[in-house]
Amino acid sequence: MTNRWTLAVAGVLLQIALGAVYAWSVFRVPLAKQFGWSISEVTLTFTISIFVLGIAAFFGGLWLNRKGPRIVALTGGFLYGAGVFLASFSDHKLWWLYLTYGVIGGIGLGFSYIVPVAVLVKWFPDRRGLITGIAVGGFGAGALVTAPVATHLIQSVGVLKTFAYLGIAFLVVTVAAGYFMQNPPEGWTPRGWAPTASQVSQRSSRDYTLSEALRTWQWWALWLLLFLNTCAGISVISQESPLFQELARVSAVTAASMVGIVSIGNAFGRVFWAWASDSITRRATFLVMFLAQAVLFWFLPSISSAAVLTFVSFIILMCYGGGFGTMPAFAADYFGSKNVGPIYGLMLTAWGFASAFGPLLIAYMRQADGVYRGALHVIAGVMAVSVVLPLIVSPPRRLVAAVAGQPRRLPAA
Repeated sequence: MTNRWTLAVAGVLLQIALGAVYAWSVFRVPLAKQFGWSISEVTLTFTISIFVLGIAAFFGGLWLNRKGPRIVALTGGFLYGAGVFLASFSDHKLWWLYLTYGVIGGIGLGFSYIVPVAVLVKWFPDRRGLITGIAVGGFGAGALVTAPVATHLIQSVGVLKTFAYLGIAFLVVTVAAGYFMQNPPEGWTPRGWAPTASQVSQRSSRDYTLSEALRTWQWWALWLLLFLNTCAGISVISQESPLFQELARVSAVTAASMVGIVSIGNAFGRVFWAWASDSITRRATFLVMFLAQAVLFWFLPSISSAAVLTFVSFIILMCYGGGFGTMPAFAADYFGSKNVGPIYGLMLTAWGFASAFGPLLIAYMRQADGVYRGALHVIAGVMAVSVVLPLIVSPPRRLVAAVAGQPRRLPAA
């Protein structure tokens, strides 16, 4: 029998390699300086990669259900590593950088990202929140590992050769980790485990197919929860350094150090909030995160202390990461773990849309107002209104009525 903790370790290693995409900022200035590209042109590479990830995760989830997780993980790992490696041939060819790192690498990211999430919720029905939080926590921590390595390589061998070296390393790690990905036997549960009354009350009574899930209002509510939470956090991520310099009046070097500290919140929040959701429920977790962000975003523009600003931003990024840590278990609770690959994979399109909408909104309002205050207050207002969602959402139910001795299925609530 496969040891489920071995799969968990492999899943975390896979996600750490994939999460290196969050270290893109270390390539921004070297690429711009060497090839004369603008900051926005270079940044678009990251946007393309994340947007493609959201789309590819859905197709990876569908493929996973048909052919199993291993082939999807191996293919995704190969495409991701190959995309980063091929980016090393981007010399004065911006379109090639978009195609390789952005599109090919993004497809590989999406295929691989969904696999540990879909597999581990099946192996850990007793710790759904914690295990998915640990898995995607690896993704959040990827930049912490990759950023210093990539920075050293760029200084030593140049930015294009760095893509080549990292691409080979990512391919080896993701393919090796992907080989361990497999589903448990049908109907498997941990020995001696039975769901608690609280878990039963928060979980669907059966497994939904993708088409059935899409016909429930709950799927769309969860999509919106993820979209709103991601919009808020990624708005800060996209503006961290200039935001810190403006509010706390610190230098670019100090702001960079603050960014490094705050980024830990992204990884830590994925594990912490997912772990907490196993005890306080997924609904309560999102309620607390939305309320916290409403308050923090409102007061953020008035903070001038670098230490306080770092702490507040750390909590905001904890909430950002918490959405990704909690939502896979949320989807499995409401629609069952059997088809969570395509169901949650399609839900990840919220990530892609939020990665475009959130940064554009805060950048536009900053340019129009000349300060960040208006944009941050708008985000605070959106978060305050959004608390309604976790208050009203509940598991879809299939009611059964006995008619002439035969069970009759009524429409899902």
